[in-house]
Amino acid sequence: MRAADSIEARLVGEIRAGVQYPVLGRSQLYPWLLLAESESDRPMGWVFETLVAVSGDISRVPVTDLRIDAAAPALPLITATSAASTATIVSPTATPTIGAFGVSGVISGEVNIRYGPGIEYPRAGVAYAGDRFEVTGYHTQFPWVRIAYAEAAGGQAWVARDLLDIDGGLFNTVAISQTRFSLPALTPTPAAVRASAINAGQPLPLGAGLNLLAEDLWDLLLQNGFDPQTSRFGALFFLDLSSGEAFTFGDDYAFSGTSLNKIAILAKLFETLDSPPAIETATDILNTMICSENAATNRLLAIIGGGNAYYGAEAVTDFFLELELSRSFLTAPFTTLGTPEPPPFPVRLPQTAADQIKADPDPSNQTTVVEIGSLLANLYQCAYQGGGPLIDRFGGGIEARECRQMLHVMSNNTVDALLKSGVPADTRVAHKHGWIPDTHGNAALFFTPGGDYVIAMMLFQPAWLNFQESLPLFAEASRRIYKHYNPDRPQPAGREWIIPDANSCNYFGDPLVGDLLQWTWDD
Repeated sequence: MRAADSIEARLVGEIRAGVQYPVLGRSQLYPWLLLAESESDRPMGWVFETLVAVSGDISRVPVTDLRIDAAAPALPLITATSAASTATIVSPTATPTIGAFGVSGVISGEVNIRYGPGIEYPRAGVAYAGDRFEVTGYHTQFPWVRIAYAEAAGGQAWVARDLLDIDGGLFNTVAISQTRFSLPALTPTPAAVRASAINAGQPLPLGAGLNLLAEDLWDLLLQNGFDPQTSRFGALFFLDLSSGEAFTFGDDYAFSGTSLNKIAILAKLFETLDSPPAIETATDILNTMICSENAATNRLLAIIGGGNAYYGAEAVTDFFLELELSRSFLTAPFTTLGTPEPPPFPVRLPQTAADQIKADPDPSNQTTVVEIGSLLANLYQCAYQGGGPLIDRFGGGIEARECRQMLHVMSNNTVDALLKSGVPADTRVAHKHGWIPDTHGNAALFFTPGGDYVIAMMLFQPAWLNFQESLPLFAEASRRIYKHYNPDRPQPAGREWIIPDANSCNYFGDPLVGDLLQWTWDD
């Protein structure tokens, strides 16, 4: 109950479902009733009229604008008719006992539960297909129903009516007509974007410009429906290669490593080789990194593993760990047609500190956006600064010339989509793409006039993620970052992109094979 005929008036008390109260007065302008104590007829407070089942002739109740305070007197002008009508009250603030109305609803798909009957109200939580809730009311003007929801402040929340299958008589529940709803004091959501670092280092404070860019990218994903409070979500890592400033969101989640982990396979291969690759191996390198061919990838794993791809995969996991990238691993070869090679030992399914459930990652092939982005940053440090973990931790097994070779291969990736399509077509981008039905990813190193930087981005949607939704989002995130670093070279949105046919991709006899055989590269 409130002190006046408005939901903005202060709360003055509560009423109980099924209890009768005398009606002392009614509002001249609004559908509100003034209730009294049952024994003394002393004014108690105002309640919205449609929440009251009135017995008697409401037109005989006098109009009043009385406001309730702690010392409110009896209402003299309506004493003669104070009990002319009584009301059976169903409180809009009390949580009905489960089963009180005998009405429930089963959620038909993933839905947002909100604090009011409309998408403009804050989200109280998320429900999934098959969840059942007690229905406690319905809105008379909007197609929304109220449910008992313990996680919400006040124990009540709202769901769009067409998103649940209702069992029982909906119109036996409370009819609610108010159009403005007071919101509870909500606990602020923790900041999603945070400063980051590579190889488990200490993050640097972000400047104001990068803070704004980070929040803008976070909002971009939310606006496109990739929200970590739902099952469809995304993650991003960004690193300025000059200043070392970095930020991320979504790095707590492990994603399927897809073909992005082929970057680690390439780096481990070069650490293994002590002479230029044979022509066949050079061809497999290109078919792995550009065509993403799994058979070629497994042959590289076999070289790393001394003839066995499973040992090669385990060596890649050890390679990640040596770089302090403990949430990334590969413990089995990639899937190919035909009968798979039997493993020489039980395949490990490592448990990491990341959330390994939400994105349903491949149990033998996982990474996070920070760790795959960190690996690209390590290649850049090795290639152009002559230092970093790849040189420091592998005892001369990887040299700067080899890192330049690896980036040269990735710079010739013919997939002109995903993050690359957000920058001018002539921009040098060393990147690796990877996707499976539910996960799309891209990790890229950009060489731009305004500065060099790394972006790693992953998007996930259960069962199937549509490229028509993911590709424009990759491009737009990349475009905004490029614009931040190159404000005088604006890149228009919507540049055309190309994904070549993988079935016809084969680098046998290509001039790039000759580049790898040179064993040095100064690109």
